[in-house]
Amino acid sequence: MTLSSRDLAGCLLQAGAVRLQPSDPFTWASGLKSPIYCDNRQLLGLPDVRDQIITALAAGSSGLQPTLITGAATAGVPWAAMVADRLKLPMAYVRPTPKNHGMGRQVEGPLAKGHRAVLIEDLISTGMSSLKCADALRAEGAEVSAVLALFSYGLPQADAAFTAAGIGLTVLSSFEVLVTEAEARGILDAAGLVALKAWRSDTVAWSRAHGGAQPASTRSE
Repeated sequence: MTLSSRDLAGCLLQAGAVRLQPSDPFTWASGLKSPIYCDNRQLLGLPDVRDQIITALAAGSSGLQPTLITGAATAGVPWAAMVADRLKLPMAYVRPTPKNHGMGRQVEGPLAKGHRAVLIEDLISTGMSSLKCADALRAEGAEVSAVLALFSYGLPQADAAFTAAGIGLTVLSSFEVLVTEAEARGILDAAGLVALKAWRSDTVAWSRAHGGAQPASTRSE
């Protein structure tokens, strides 16, 4: 069975991996307030869904002819490990920053030099953490052909960042599909739909209007 983007969106909602709370927004690590929160780790507990996700990620990866599958720590690591196992390829993972002890490595596993790498992520928000991982792989001498992710919020700044970095991005499901599915299931009413669209059009302004902090990268000096 092929996993469609709508199927995955439905699984995310049913498993409680994505929560929509326009009237009681979440606080992200950056300090931003958001009406949506995604925790794809919940899908690791659903063997049938997990298998379909791995099949989809493996198919997307194999078309890029990688010689190394990599995962972004921490949430991308289990998916990368399962994809690498499915494709019978070596696997490594990338820390957000180099270790401050031992060998001080940021890319853990086999040396990435000379490899054509695919990076597996669970979630794309602004895309900056994924691109930092890609930079670490490139610094080791790997070619990063693409990032594959389970879900993306579809933020304009992420699209711009991947384009600027010259790295392709493929996602299994997206914000637009999820919102449509949530509305069809009666999880999201008209007011909630308006709130989510307003947030997606300007995440910083929406956060500020709901009492959130402004991330340091977007603050005026």
